[in-house]
Amino acid sequence: MKIAIVHERLDVLGGAERVIQSLHALYPDAPIYTSFVDLDNLPSDFSRMDIRTSYMQKLPTAIKKQSDKLLPLYMLAFQDFDLSAYDVVLSSSYVAAKSILTPSSTCHICYCHTPMRFAWDLYPQFMQGGSNRIVKMGIRLLLQYFRLWDVQTSNNVDQFVANSQVVRQRIRKHYRREAEVIPPPVETYRFTPAPQPRNYYVAVSRLVPYKRVDLAVEAFNKLGLELIVIGSGREEKKLRAMAGPTVRILGWQPDEEVARYLSEAKGLIFPGEEDFGILPVEAQAAGCPVIAYGKGGALETILANRTGVFFAEQTADSIVEAVGRFEKLSLNRDDIAAHAREFDEAVFRQRIDDFLQRSYREFMSDKTSFLGGETSVNAIIGTRQGQKTGVS
Repeated sequence: MKIAIVHERLDVLGGAERVIQSLHALYPDAPIYTSFVDLDNLPSDFSRMDIRTSYMQKLPTAIKKQSDKLLPLYMLAFQDFDLSAYDVVLSSSYVAAKSILTPSSTCHICYCHTPMRFAWDLYPQFMQGGSNRIVKMGIRLLLQYFRLWDVQTSNNVDQFVANSQVVRQRIRKHYRREAEVIPPPVETYRFTPAPQPRNYYVAVSRLVPYKRVDLAVEAFNKLGLELIVIGSGREEKKLRAMAGPTVRILGWQPDEEVARYLSEAKGLIFPGEEDFGILPVEAQAAGCPVIAYGKGGALETILANRTGVFFAEQTADSIVEAVGRFEKLSLNRDDIAAHAREFDEAVFRQRIDDFLQRSYREFMSDKTSFLGGETSVNAIIGTRQGQKTGVS
């Protein structure tokens, strides 16, 4: 079975790119098609992958860094790839990767991180602010076009996989399609619970507005408890100015240091809303309970009063109240770590491969039935196993 992997772009390492790492480990012979790649910003294992880029690779680096403004180029880039040689194409998509064109003989499975959030769920925020009616009208028309394009290209997909129930609901709402839920891979082996936690809380995040780390800083200023903030971003200067005597902003830290801080922390403060959220699972793998905003993917990975607690509103006072409840609990850190292993990378790989094999079998069965051929599905699939790879 010949498999190709498709991804939006490869210029930073985030949760979506860790999915690509895991997919490549599962299907090491599969080439990776993407809009552009910057190996300088990626782990060394990416340099050993067969990565094939679009015309966007030739754009100046300064332009490619403005990735949030390049959607029209993405919309064209993925149309240029010839994927006719593959039995299965596995796209990893949050904007445009799902728009690839495949022939009727190829099964296209999309691992959807989310439908376009800025055009759907975040539309009200995009329309807020500013008083220029002409500009607003232009934005309204542009987002309407993006929504139409997003729905139209969802028809290029044979089977959807969602990374969470939240995303599954969006796919059902916006695309009118069903999706299998397979949470993204988490490298739980990198984390080990400390024998005894220390008396501090930790917040780990890119320091950008929607992560709402400012609420954690404000809350711990009020609580007078120690909070260590790990991460960098455009809000770092603001947060340093906000931080009281019990709040330390460490900036960026290497993975091994993050793992150590999580394993020794009393709890992780997670004030943002994520579609899934790998960090809370990593914290739990380290035996660290999570105090999280009770919306989004956190509801699928944290067990209330067993591996953490939730707060109901994105306010500092709500965090203060949740920390007060948390301080009265006695949680078993080994049990917390055991729960996190349900999201381990090995579990992801097994579930993805099972889904791919099942989907391809159904795809070929439907095709054979439609054509009215007498050749059995097993025989058809059997002739395509030369490059099949299994779970590593």
